[in-house]
Amino acid sequence: MKTGNEQSDLTVCERALSVSDRKLSSMLELGRIIGLDLDIDDMLITIAQKAREVMEADRFNLFLYDPATDELRTRILLEIEGKECRIPVTMGIAGYAFRTGRTVIVDDVRKDPRFFSYIDDVSGYTTRSMLCMPFFSRSGGPLGVMQLINKVEGNFTADDEALLTMFTNHASVFIEIAQLQKARLESLEHSRKELERLNTAKGKALDHLSHELKTPLALIQGYLRIIRRKIEKLTGGTSLSGYFEALQRYMDRLFEIQKECERIIQAYRETGQENLVDELEGLWKKLEALQAEIPLDLKDLWQSLKQYVAAYKPPGSGSESIIILHPVIEKAIADTRGKAPHRDIHFTLSGDQAAVILMDAVVFRDILMGLLKNAVENTPDGGRIEVDIRNSPDKVFIAVTDYGTGITEINQPHIFEGFFHTQDTDLYGSRNVYDFGAGGKGLDLFQMKAYARRFGFDISMTSSRCIHIPTDSDICPGKTSLCPHISRPEDCARTGTTTFCLTFPVPREYLKIETRPGAGA
Repeated sequence: MKTGNEQSDLTVCERALSVSDRKLSSMLELGRIIGLDLDIDDMLITIAQKAREVMEADRFNLFLYDPATDELRTRILLEIEGKECRIPVTMGIAGYAFRTGRTVIVDDVRKDPRFFSYIDDVSGYTTRSMLCMPFFSRSGGPLGVMQLINKVEGNFTADDEALLTMFTNHASVFIEIAQLQKARLESLEHSRKELERLNTAKGKALDHLSHELKTPLALIQGYLRIIRRKIEKLTGGTSLSGYFEALQRYMDRLFEIQKECERIIQAYRETGQENLVDELEGLWKKLEALQAEIPLDLKDLWQSLKQYVAAYKPPGSGSESIIILHPVIEKAIADTRGKAPHRDIHFTLSGDQAAVILMDAVVFRDILMGLLKNAVENTPDGGRIEVDIRNSPDKVFIAVTDYGTGITEINQPHIFEGFFHTQDTDLYGSRNVYDFGAGGKGLDLFQMKAYARRFGFDISMTSSRCIHIPTDSDICPGKTSLCPHISRPEDCARTGTTTFCLTFPVPREYLKIETRPGAGA
C-alpha cells in the first residue's frame, strides 16, 4: 500500500509525462504541417506560432543565416511580419550560439554581457530569459538559430532544450528544402529576365546590322548605275573619280561592318568562357557536397580544365604591367581630341597623379578610348567631359563623366548588354565616329563588361537624362549655343550627365613598395 507522499509523487510524474507527451505530439504534428508548405516565409511563421505555444514561451524567433552579408536575418522578430531584422553574427546571444554551434540558456539576460539590447530598446519589449539553439543542414552546414524568449513560468530547463533539439532536427530539413526551392525559383526567374533582355538585344542588333548593310549597298548600286550610264554615253571630259571615291568609301564601310561582326562573335566568346568557368565552379561544389570520396586524379583533371578555360586572353593583349594612370589618360584625351578635331568639347583631368593599376596596357587603352569616344558622341558641342582619378587604401577609381544628353531610366539597365542602341537607328546610322549622336551600338560597353570579369576590375554607370529631352525620341540640337532652353554652356551641365566608373584593386606590388620601411615618396 502506497503512502500519501508516494501517491502525490506518482501523480506529479504522471502529470509531467502527460505534458511531455502532449508537447511531443504537438511538435510532430507541426513537422507534418510545415512539410506540406515549401514557401519559406509562411513556413517560418507557422513554426514560430506553434513552437511558442508548445514550448510555453512568450516569444519565438527564427534567424536564418545570410552568407552573402555574414548576418542573421529574421522576418518574425517579435511577430512583426513583413519587416526584416538583421544582426551581425558577431553580436548578441543568438550570434554567439551560431558562431560556436552551442545551445545557450540564460536565466537573466541583463547580467549576460553577450546580450544585444538594441531590439528591446527600440521595440519597448523586455527580454528576461532566453534559450538559443543553432540548427544545421543535412550536410552539417549552419542554417541559423532558433530562439525562445521569456519562459511563461520559471526558467528554461534541460527538458526544454531536449524538446527543442528534437524539433530543430526535424524542422531544419524542411527549412533547407524550402530554401533550395526558393533559390531554384529565383534562378529560373533571373534566367527568364536574362532571356528577355537577350532577345531584345538580338532584335536591335539584327535591325542595326540590316540597316548598316542596306544603306551602303543601295548607294553602291546607285553609283554603279550612274557610272554605267556615263560610260554608255561616253561623255568626254567628265571625271568619274568622284564616283569611284564614293564607292571606295562605302566599300570601306562594308569592311568595317564585317570587322564589327567579328568583334561581336569575340565578345560573346569571352562572355561564354566566363560563364563556363562559373558553371564549372558551381558543379564542383555540388560534387563536393555529396561527401563522396573523389579520386585525386579527377581533382587534378578538373583543375586543369578550369585553368585551360580561364587562360583565354583577348587578341592583341600581352602581359599585365604597372600603369601610371595620369600620363596614360592624358595621352588618351589628347588622342581623342585628335580624332575629333571638328568637335568643340572641353576636357578636364583631375585627381591623384601618382595612382597606379596592374593591368594589360593594350586592353586598358582600348577601354579608356572607348569610354572617351562614348562620352564625345553623347556630349553636344560647347559641353564638357571630366576624367577623375581617385585612390583609397585598396582601390583605384577612374570616373569618366560627360555632361551631355544622359541615358533614359528605361534604357539604363540594358546599357552593358551589348548592341543596345539608345536612339532610333535612323538618327545615328549615317553619322561618322565621334560625331554627336553617332554612338549607341553598345558593343564597346559589352566588351568592357567582359574585360572587367576577365581582368578583375569593375565597371559601373550612373546617369540622369537631360530634363529638356526626357525621351529617346526627343532630339538635342547638338550644340549648346542652339539649345533654346539654356542661356550659356554652363547651364547644359546641370541638365543631364553620365558617369562610367572603373574600379581597380591597388596592385600588391605597389603596396609593398609604398609600405616598405624607409621608402621615399
